[in-house]
Amino acid sequence: MDKDQPQSDIYSKIALLENKFKSSGQDLSSYLEGLLYADYLTYWDYINLETLLSLQQPKTSFKDEKIFIIYHQITELYFKLIIWELEQIAEQQNISATFLKERLGRVNMYFDHLISSFAVMWKGMEKQQFLKFRMSLLPSSGFQSAQYRKIEIMSTDAKYLTAMLLRDNLPLNATVEELFDALYWQSGATELATGEKTLTLRSFENKYGKELKDLIANYELINIWKKYQSCKDKDDELEEMMRAFDLKANVHWPLAHYKSAVRYLQKDPMDISATGGTNWQKYLPPRFQKVIFFPDIWTSAEQEEWGKPWVIKEVYGIKDDDL
Repeated sequence: MDKDQPQSDIYSKIALLENKFKSSGQDLSSYLEGLLYADYLTYWDYINLETLLSLQQPKTSFKDEKIFIIYHQITELYFKLIIWELEQIAEQQNISATFLKERLGRVNMYFDHLISSFAVMWKGMEKQQFLKFRMSLLPSSGFQSAQYRKIEIMSTDAKYLTAMLLRDNLPLNATVEELFDALYWQSGATELATGEKTLTLRSFENKYGKELKDLIANYELINIWKKYQSCKDKDDELEEMMRAFDLKANVHWPLAHYKSAVRYLQKDPMDISATGGTNWQKYLPPRFQKVIFFPDIWTSAEQEEWGKPWVIKEVYGIKDDDL
């Protein structure tokens, strides 16, 4: 027994434990006996380290394919962290600015890590290796990340996620089916020649279509935009955090992806197919889709220039101070 811990405190904790385990039908002594026989918890068992390290199973002999697998697994884990925060926001009743700021701060931090981490892709792999091993992975594509689609749906009204060309023609009371069929990313996985859905998109919809449609319905009134609107003590700081989230998710993240795609994929049709058949040149650049989670907190001019400042800085190397 810890000499600095009063004996009464120990007895108090034992009484609390007895009360806790009454409902299980077992007395506390049974659980205490179990503790005597239990092994100490180890780091490797707690995080399932051996299982985790066994999940990288390349399909080719190219060494850099393992980098490709690990990187995408890392991004999916970050997506899971973001979803966890968005769920907490959605479930919070009478949300306060303080609560929303804390969770959005985490979400923005995770996106910062995701955006900067793309260097693992465009600095960490040889182009020739990538173009060769990628062809053996068809028709799979990062486009098929259901977790990222969930982040989008949980963040805003589904109408703001529809393709720009279809957005104005949607009925005011569009059904979930109508909204789903008009989502912007549908056009990102169509055959370039025929406009038909690719196998990449068809298989994705077969696996996740119902789940995503249910999510659209379930988050209609509790998505992040709705929660922000219902927040009674929102202030300028919270608005700036919402704007930052919008930019990170809809400009910086897709353009970091685009930057990597440009590095590895040329204009040759064979190179385009290395993305699983997705039309990435039209799908990734924000200026073509103008997906904006929270349009009401952006001016018309800002929406018109959506994504342009990033291109000026990253492609042309012009900094804000030089403008």
